[in-house]
Amino acid sequence: MNLYGIVERAASAFGIPVPKVVVANTMIANAAATGPGPGRGLVLVTTGLVVQLTDDEILAVIGHEMGHLVGRDPLILFSIVSTEFILRLTVFLPVVILSPILYIIVAMGIIFFVAKFFEARADLLSAMTLGKPEVLARALRKIGYQKLALEKRGSQRITGWTAWDPHPPIYFRINRLENLRDYRNIKSPLLQSAGDVIRGLKEAILQMFS
Repeated sequence: MNLYGIVERAASAFGIPVPKVVVANTMIANAAATGPGPGRGLVLVTTGLVVQLTDDEILAVIGHEMGHLVGRDPLILFSIVSTEFILRLTVFLPVVILSPILYIIVAMGIIFFVAKFFEARADLLSAMTLGKPEVLARALRKIGYQKLALEKRGSQRITGWTAWDPHPPIYFRINRLENLRDYRNIKSPLLQSAGDVIRGLKEAILQMFS
């Protein structure tokens, strides 16, 4: 298996320079991307991901990370966090003084929920660019099988939406990828993803109380 070759294929499909590739020696299957933009990106891949997934599945996961670079998600999220910190010390300072714990819970909850929009967009961009949403769904089943088992319970599904985790629940990501239709004609992947995430949360709440 040629990991660098797979990254090259993904970069070529997205029309961006090949990012730096770092391999982390851990059996936890994961990948991540960072950098200010597609021209200065870095992709990290764990040995666990390489061992557990097929080449096509690795390509789909790398496509997700390329989606982050193309969308400049690391830079955007850094800007959001920095803006919140400035507002915390200025505009929202009276609220912070009155109830610091409540403020942190609400502020961080909003930031992590908004971050889910970008994770959902990265899934969508991988599917739109590489054309194999079902392969990314299969990769997510392998990577997140433990979370997927927990999310079969309704209470855990809600926890997945409200947790301080930038990723939407794994069941949502898989179902969304497996049911994508006409995804190549989506005009605004971010708006589409934001709407899908909000609908996913609403459905989880309704299921919990049904």
